[in-house]
Amino acid sequence: MVSSNAEPTPVPDASITPPLSQAVGYVVVVVIGFVIAIIMILITRLMKKTVGEDNTKTEMFMTANRSVRTGLTASAVISSWLWSTAMLGSSLVGYNFGAAGPLWFAAGCSPMIVFFSLLGIACKMRIPEAHTLLEIVRIRYGQSGHIVWIVLCLINNIIAVANMLLGASAAITALTGMHIIAATFLLPVGVILYTSVGGIKATFLTDYFHTFVILIIACYFTVKAFTIPEISSPGHLYDLVIRAGHEHPVSGNHHGSYMTMTSKGAILFGIIHILANFGLVIMDTGFFVKAFSAAPQAVVPGYIVGGIAYFAIPWALGTLMSFVALGLESNPRFPTYPRRMSATETSNGLVLPYAAIAVAGKGGAAGILLITFMAVTSTLSAQVISVSSIISFDIYRRYFNRRANDRDVIRWSHVGVVFFGLFSACFSTALHYGKVDLGWTLYMLGVLTCPGIFPTVFTILWRKQSKLAAIISPLLGMATGIAVWLGSAHAFYGTVSVASTGQTLPCVYGTVASALSPALYSIVLTLLRPDNFHWADFRKEKLAFDSAEDVRATHSHIIEEDASSYAANKAKFQHWGKIAAIWSAATFLGHWVLWPLPMYASHYIFSKGFFSAWIIVAIIWLWITLFIAGFFPIIDGRAQLLQIWNALRSGQPVADPKPEPEAQVDSAGGAGSEIDLRFQQKS
Repeated sequence: MVSSNAEPTPVPDASITPPLSQAVGYVVVVVIGFVIAIIMILITRLMKKTVGEDNTKTEMFMTANRSVRTGLTASAVISSWLWSTAMLGSSLVGYNFGAAGPLWFAAGCSPMIVFFSLLGIACKMRIPEAHTLLEIVRIRYGQSGHIVWIVLCLINNIIAVANMLLGASAAITALTGMHIIAATFLLPVGVILYTSVGGIKATFLTDYFHTFVILIIACYFTVKAFTIPEISSPGHLYDLVIRAGHEHPVSGNHHGSYMTMTSKGAILFGIIHILANFGLVIMDTGFFVKAFSAAPQAVVPGYIVGGIAYFAIPWALGTLMSFVALGLESNPRFPTYPRRMSATETSNGLVLPYAAIAVAGKGGAAGILLITFMAVTSTLSAQVISVSSIISFDIYRRYFNRRANDRDVIRWSHVGVVFFGLFSACFSTALHYGKVDLGWTLYMLGVLTCPGIFPTVFTILWRKQSKLAAIISPLLGMATGIAVWLGSAHAFYGTVSVASTGQTLPCVYGTVASALSPALYSIVLTLLRPDNFHWADFRKEKLAFDSAEDVRATHSHIIEEDASSYAANKAKFQHWGKIAAIWSAATFLGHWVLWPLPMYASHYIFSKGFFSAWIIVAIIWLWITLFIAGFFPIIDGRAQLLQIWNALRSGQPVADPKPEPEAQVDSAGGAGSEIDLRFQQKS
């Protein structure tokens, strides 16, 4: 480690001197990482001592006893999608395309989160004991389908983590001079510690803490940017960006302006982004784990609130900080002055760090360093717990030890956490030395993440999809997408290389083919020989762990009820399903169709007053997101916090602790009784 007095050294692949020393980088990545890990480990032990949340039990470790409330669910949803690339990438496309870039980035993030509320509530209704998506696939399609989905989900997790680590490591290196490989390997260390000990509840708690810190810093920049005399107001920022547009017009934008939604490059990125993100969400078993962990009445509101609140982060932060970079590039405050940012710096996601340095100097650099670290470790935690669930439940428990008890599964969950943390660092290192950067992965990842979208949705929502269609369609879809992607790169640029395959058009064609062709394959194959799956068959197999003694029991004593109670709960869940479907359609139409497309077609260039309103609304939305992610979980979970406080004061654990029931809506739309957490029909 470099001493605290060491001067920062230039980074070989960067063109500016890092504003912070290497010592600061190691303190944040190593020391703060360990401190957070230790705090979270102590909190999980406190929860066990006071309210009986025992992480040595599989149901608690993997699903938090399916009792997480709406506030913490919403915060976890925001955090799961708050990748370091959400902030670095939204600023990147804002710098490249202007106002259209961050809006398309945000519009490509919220619809699939809200749509996931529909999938989540359907899973809660049809297979309440499940821990992972892959258990659902195995029950419906057998071993062959199970293996195909294991491969698809692991590919999704691997490419997602590589995208995070490449962007975060490059930013940390540019800010501190820390060696990029050291950053890549050290970032997962703290995550491995607290995830392996605390399980999914530790992930929820760290999600909450990290998201709160990130949003506080993001909101700080929305204030700080307008306090420097070079910017001072939205109107002055508008003038600076208009001047930048005259000096450096954007190819493909109307009149070359940054102040327009009519941007060919931005809308092509928007198509890639929304399809790729549907794949990243639906094929990420971590989102299913969090849905299974939520209380039944918390799934739909948690995902809807979290998805809509999240929209503001890439929109507000990406717009503001990319425009700060554009406006101040010709000012001595900007770190690259007197030159513009190079294509390499832009593609490495350094627009946000450089803008922060211009606005707040070393304090800005420290803020970006901290939120980059927080974002990548929080989302990496979700990915690690996702992969560990695949290794423990879907590989070990299914194919190596079907009589596995709590201790066995927890041990292999720990193995999965450590293995994937190390593997992700090694894989990201290989990509780095292969000259792959954030920009390349941001554009091409949809080719690999999208083939399972429609087969997975059909698995949960369409009883007719046949086993043959489910197994063949994603494999054919991935082959189609890769062939179109590589073929387009060769057709347009005459070669297949990292540079050509990272261009916009090959990635658009490849992603669209990869996402949509499996729907066609599945529907055609199913129509030839349709299935008629009975949803009740999902509940025939016992999946939940009651205790080490009754793992082999035929029926669950935790999730068990009679037929009349099941019918009543089914009606309530169907009501939540209708709400989820309505909000899913409304979010997609609002964020991706009714708002941006008319503005694209109008060829409108923002006036000063319109831009001021645009940026002010984005900032207000961001501050509301801060409240939802930071304070709503505290308000919503005040009953359990009070239980913990009373237990600490009395020195006695809470007797038979149960989560405080939330008010929920019955099928008539009024206040109803709590949805029964037990959800297994007796045979």
